[in-house]
Amino acid sequence: MKPMRHVRVWIALASLTMTTATLAQTTAGRAARPTPPARDPLTPGYVTAIELPDGEAPPPHIDGNFILGPTHHPAPEMKVNEGTPQGVVHQLTMQSTDSKIYPGIAREPNTFGTVDPNDPAKLVVTTSHPAPYTRRVAVYVPQQYVPGSEAPFIVGADGPDPALFTALDNLIAQGRVPVMIAISIGNGGGDAQGSQRGLEYDTMSGVYAEFVETEVLPLVEKQCHVKLTKDPEGRATMGCSSGGACAMIMAWYRPDLYRRVLCYSGTFVNQQWPHNPETPHGAWEFHERLIPNSPVKPLRIWFEVSDRDLLNPNVMRDNMHDWVLANQNMAKVLAAKGYPYQFVFARNAGHCDRAVKQQTLPAALEYIWRGYPGAGKNKTQPADAPGAAK
Repeated sequence: MKPMRHVRVWIALASLTMTTATLAQTTAGRAARPTPPARDPLTPGYVTAIELPDGEAPPPHIDGNFILGPTHHPAPEMKVNEGTPQGVVHQLTMQSTDSKIYPGIAREPNTFGTVDPNDPAKLVVTTSHPAPYTRRVAVYVPQQYVPGSEAPFIVGADGPDPALFTALDNLIAQGRVPVMIAISIGNGGGDAQGSQRGLEYDTMSGVYAEFVETEVLPLVEKQCHVKLTKDPEGRATMGCSSGGACAMIMAWYRPDLYRRVLCYSGTFVNQQWPHNPETPHGAWEFHERLIPNSPVKPLRIWFEVSDRDLLNPNVMRDNMHDWVLANQNMAKVLAAKGYPYQFVFARNAGHCDRAVKQQTLPAALEYIWRGYPGAGKNKTQPADAPGAAK
């Protein structure tokens, strides 16, 4: 298929693309999920954070913890501006039959899993079986890209992501992020344990990063006529929910490939399947054990959680399925280890909240690309500006 202007292409696609929150609501076994209570960011035990004036997003030159809301207006950069150069979006497809890493699985409809009677943290799924899939990949190439040159890029989960492409049009034109390619990869289907999406995003290993490196990126370079950098400093990951956990997993297990992470409502909870005795609590292990007990890795991280984010969304009652607590814990351990990070707690918002993303994505992108050549040209504030949260 020939590339088309993303402004025109994705208007129709955006209405068809299911968000992670919608997927979660329609997943079998999750219909009875209780309505999450609204959490107070000033709760004892939560991280100390700077409370921003209503409507403001965190400044991209400061590390630390921030509280925003309750009003979430779109940032100006989330609007298509006619005078701004608009990138081209290429649409690619991948078949499971062509993959050596992910041949495809699915969980039977109206099934979920049962808790291991000997271990409440372990879910037994017996209804998952081989199944084919077709995967969509949307590749954004900015007008400013020089053919033949080596470009930095960002890999996003649960694609396509037209909001990302619009933000990049404006940020690149303003010199606030480098001229970069965006590779928005659709998942293989389903959600959570026993599904292809769950296998890709919730598995604590470098396998998904290897899949992207060996099967997606060569296809992108060949079909979109671009050259992607091998420098891990020029590679970023992003996503929401399990896609956000995947973004962190890719960089954690393969910092030789990725060093910049952007995550909304990260599923840093116990959702890995199949069970792995090396990481028995799935992504909960990040803040429970892995980050505290490992040498600091060369990562820069931006992540967000909402006050009405997910809580105990399935049959497991292992105290490791609280998205708000998991992200609060992530902020604690990242601060303790001295990582450069920015954590955002959003008031009046839900899981993978669209309004919060519209408000914060431009500044978040600018934050994670700090220090990279060609980024932040319009910013003069130093990284150690007064008011920096630690």
